[in-house]
Amino acid sequence: MDAQIAIPVHSPEEADGGNLDSFSLLVVDDDASNRDALSRRLKRRGYRAAVAVDGPDALRRIAREPFDLVLLDVMMPGMSGLEVLRRIRQNHQPTELPVIMATARDQSADVVNALELGANDYVTKPLDFPVVAARVQTQLFLKRAVRQILDLEQRLSQRNAELEEANRQLLKSARRTKHELQAAAKVQEALLPTAPPEIDGLQCAWALRPCQELAGDSLNVIRLDADHVAFYVLDVSGHGVAASLQAVAATRLLSMSGDPDSLVTRPNPDGGPPLPEEPARVAERLNRKLPWDPNTEQFLTLFYAVLNVRTRELRYVSAGHPPAVRVPRTGTPSTLASSGLPIGVGEIYEQQSIRLDEQDRVYLYSDGVSEAMGASDQLFGADNLVNTLSDSRSVTLHQSVALLLQALDRWFAGQRARDDISLVAFEVG
Repeated sequence: MDAQIAIPVHSPEEADGGNLDSFSLLVVDDDASNRDALSRRLKRRGYRAAVAVDGPDALRRIAREPFDLVLLDVMMPGMSGLEVLRRIRQNHQPTELPVIMATARDQSADVVNALELGANDYVTKPLDFPVVAARVQTQLFLKRAVRQILDLEQRLSQRNAELEEANRQLLKSARRTKHELQAAAKVQEALLPTAPPEIDGLQCAWALRPCQELAGDSLNVIRLDADHVAFYVLDVSGHGVAASLQAVAATRLLSMSGDPDSLVTRPNPDGGPPLPEEPARVAERLNRKLPWDPNTEQFLTLFYAVLNVRTRELRYVSAGHPPAVRVPRTGTPSTLASSGLPIGVGEIYEQQSIRLDEQDRVYLYSDGVSEAMGASDQLFGADNLVNTLSDSRSVTLHQSVALLLQALDRWFAGQRARDDISLVAFEVG
């Protein structure tokens, strides 16, 4: 069943008729490289961005020029950003001139002081520009919304009824959006494996943790015939609805639903049941089905493997995806590397083949695992991943997956994951 997902999008572009260049921003930073880089990127987004080299320069510019928003560094020589903020608030309310403070990640006291002095929001250094852009957009939209509300309040009393109706529509839209997101999440969940294939000597485990309501990752364990099982993890670039729709499309193509467009099998020349398709051929066919679209600029990475459970031969292909990890019963773990461009931008994919030993374990995962960002902005990394899996070799396969997730939770230290986490593991008999 196809799901139609409609999400209302509110942004400063809509609030201003689509003209970002009507918004004037002031970037205040004593570091020339920081302010120039940030102002250039804001200009590329369509804003008008001016710069100030220190606090006094910023106050002079604000006194003689109208700005819609100020991005203000906390740590500056001479007059600090907090003092500049205090002086700004003597003449400009937060709804009139939003101020976003830039502070070091470990300086929580600066954040508290800034908010108490009237800062609208803050970002942490080193700056993550997509986060900066999103918060700038949010503050500009809030400013414009407040201005519109104030204008409405100055009009006739009948405007109150219009505001109440607008509020009812917003609540209705929010409820509808929430319902549709929940429905879309159920569609995604229905495409995930529900139970491992019942094959003697084969154990399987998996986990998928979306970082938002909808996931851009997907995974599956597919029994192709009596002797062959396919495993894959895929990761669509970006997040949100667009990424999840692409993930659903790819998942449907990589299913054993009986659909003639399924890519995981090929016709049997003898007229019998379909035969397992070679992994490299699966990647090539998926690449043709989901070509690069310049409008969405989306692509996906994929690690796809087919296991012959009788011979323990594993054939696999990687399309721009992190290498799988092989953990033997004894000895040193290794990675199953393979080269290939992501689906949507590649053409030909190279297939690899290995023969597994008894009780070997193999872990497929998305970069949300290896590139998990900790509280100190450090990546979890391939070494941590391999060591964690190696240390859990004495427990069951399911327990090893649970231990890896626990290690990631400790790494996040209470922070929310920034990317989807997906993992498929299997152990051969």
